[in-house]
Amino acid sequence: RDLERLDIELYVRGHHGYWASLRIEPELISQIKEAQKEDNEIWTIVENLDKQRASGLLQQLDIPVWKWDEISMDFFTGLPRTQRRHGAIWVVVDRLTKSAHFLPIRKDYS
Repeated sequence: RDLERLDIELYVRGHHGYWASLRIEPELISQIKEAQKEDNEIWTIVENLDKQRASGLLQQLDIPVWKWDEISMDFFTGLPRTQRRHGAIWVVVDRLTKSAHFLPIRKDYS
């Protein structure tokens, strides 16, 4: 049960009789836990994981009911002009269909 709780998996290969009879003593598990507390590499990994966790509670976004009901738009300007004098891109994203449209536009378009 301790191996399950620690998310450790053992795979039996080769000499099935020997490996099937192998038992891990509780003393070995406590020795492993103590060694992990002193391992600097493990502490570095744990610290990095703590920094990566989002602050606050995770809140799911509402699922849109109809396509194009919830969209996001943005403009990318300052691009080199094309032959048709397009110097910007208008990006329109639909969350429901997970589709995006990239429309070349002119910066002076009104």
